Amino acid sequence: MLRDRKQEYLTALILVGPFILIYGALFVWPTIQMVLLSFTKAPLIGVGDWVGWDNYVKILSQKLFHSAFWNTAWFVVLTVIPNTLISLAIALAVNRLNGWLQGLVLACFFLPYILPVSVVFLTWNWIIDVQYGLAQGVVALFNGGEPKSLTRTIPLFMPTVAFVTVWWTMGFNILLFIAGLRNISPEIYEAAQLDSAGRWRQFYRITWPLVWPVTVLVLTIQLIAQLKIFDQVYLFSIGGRQDATITLVQYIYKLAFQQNKGGEAATAAVLLFGMIIVLSVLQYQLLRARGEK
Repeated sequence: MLRDRKQEYLTALILVGPFILIYGALFVWPTIQMVLLSFTKAPLIGVGDWVGWDNYVKILSQKLFHSAFWNTAWFVVLTVIPNTLISLAIALAVNRLNGWLQGLVLACFFLPYILPVSVVFLTWNWIIDVQYGLAQGVVALFNGGEPKSLTRTIPLFMPTVAFVTVWWTMGFNILLFIAGLRNISPEIYEAAQLDSAGRWRQFYRITWPLVWPVTVLVLTIQLIAQLKIFDQVYLFSIGGRQDATITLVQYIYKLAFQQNKGGEAATAAVLLFGMIIVLSVLQYQLLRARGEK
């Protein structure tokens, strides 16, 4: 009996061992090194002097860090919940289609998701261009007939990038919602129709509760992804006031690669890492608890 158990443990170790080694080498060990680096005054490459908590005090007192934090928080507000709700609404509509039409519509929504960020940037930068952008016709309706640069006007920058991000990423969320909707038995809706339940009542009493686990998953994925926002904001801010629209990952990039402050960049990265863990776990637990009720 003991020999069989040892063989099971050995087999499990052989199967899981490569993953543990790779995970430890590529994630755990670099994370430990990043935490240790955050307590030193070091360049991006090289050894630095131990300074303890000084980097954390310095980073948390910097005005640019506060600006990056609030810009990131504002971007999360503009994208996470709107992206989830829009994806759910589109998934409900697509799920009512049948055959090749459903596949075609779903492919149209998913196509932007597979595009690289550079293509997304160039496409939308052309669409919103002040001189010849197609979107300027709509902008002029709300700006007294005059065109307006959406990425050079600070109050409009984040909403514009958020809109592009939602358009770009919602295809994957739609697929997740479609999968969740297809797991709901049609017999449940047939029984509800026999009880004279309308579409809104069916959605509120059947669809929404049964698709809630997928909603929690989508919200958590979106929260983690948008807290790490960098590419779109960086590209759209080229040539503009980057410090006014800076995000946390941009702030880390600036410290590490532009100012060669490896210790301070590691400190900001640790703060962002902790923020992502706390917020994502807290959100997931709260949403899951709500679903259980």
